[in-house]
Amino acid sequence: MKVKILGAAMLALFATAHLQAQSPATAAVTTAAQQKADTEAEQKAATWVSALKLNDNAKETRLKQLISTHLKYIRDWNNTHSYTEVPAGINPATGEKLSDLHRQIIVNSSMPANIHADLMTGLRKDLTEEQVEAILDQYTIGKVAFTMKGYEAIVPELKPEERAFILKNLKLAREQAIDFKSMKQISAIFEIYKTKCEQYLNTNGRNWHQMFKDYVNKRKAEKAAEKAQPKK
Repeated sequence: MKVKILGAAMLALFATAHLQAQSPATAAVTTAAQQKADTEAEQKAATWVSALKLNDNAKETRLKQLISTHLKYIRDWNNTHSYTEVPAGINPATGEKLSDLHRQIIVNSSMPANIHADLMTGLRKDLTEEQVEAILDQYTIGKVAFTMKGYEAIVPELKPEERAFILKNLKLAREQAIDFKSMKQISAIFEIYKTKCEQYLNTNGRNWHQMFKDYVNKRKAEKAAEKAQPKK
């Protein structure tokens, strides 16, 4: 089944036609909800940009517009393209049935490539690479640092080359994840790259399953020890 590819103009037309087909009362509620969602996207963009402390009004205005536009587009694409556009088949890599979440991710990943490219180009036009990463971290609520901390805790004596490989893949996950709406979708994108990291560890002398099991057992023992301590 061919997934429809709509540009920003087509999305706007779709939304307009949808509103026209509704009763006046329903359309008013929908418009109010849309305005509220737009305001939330604009506020989010403003908060992220303000955190950079650029002290440059022109840059800040461009960046707020750029980021809020991306947030709105991702939201609208997700909301107007149902997972049902993808047949309920299987994942050819695993043989498992595609979940509704996986089908929605496939639909969302069919967006025009320029949507992602426009955001990244715009960010890099006005920001340093470190500042760009700060914006991406905001979008993904710091999942790179959080996940990296998990690997550091699970993998004994993490080697520099292992750290570099894992960090590189987590950053790739972060950039891809900014094109998805919900945290469930973002987390699913990170899982793709976490699997790559764990496969890398397995093929380079580690045993991910055993390391994770050892870590879980260690944490259980630590919690049991804490619980057994007399209260002061």
